[in-house]
Amino acid sequence: MILIAKVKVKEGQGETLEKAFEGIIPQVEKEEGTLAYTLAKSMSDPNEYVVYEKYKDENALTHHSSTPYLLELFGVLESVLDGPPELPMYEEIVSIKR
Repeated sequence: MILIAKVKVKEGQGETLEKAFEGIIPQVEKEEGTLAYTLAKSMSDPNEYVVYEKYKDENALTHHSSTPYLLELFGVLESVLDGPPELPMYEEIVSIKR
């Protein structure tokens, strides 16, 4: 189960977004069902980011979504985002494993 959240931040708010994600990564890393969690910035638009999230199953996503640190992150996002995020879900078909 893969979620790719695409977000756009207000001008000058990229660093705030990046620090907020850096702050939760150690906690997300401990989640047994979260297999990947990556924040990436667009190379053509410094205000555009994607969060690549990969979960073992729906229960893992539900657990992640209800953690206190994620709810805190949502509070930060509310003040820095320039519009609502796009949140498409995907089913993994094939990938490399390392």
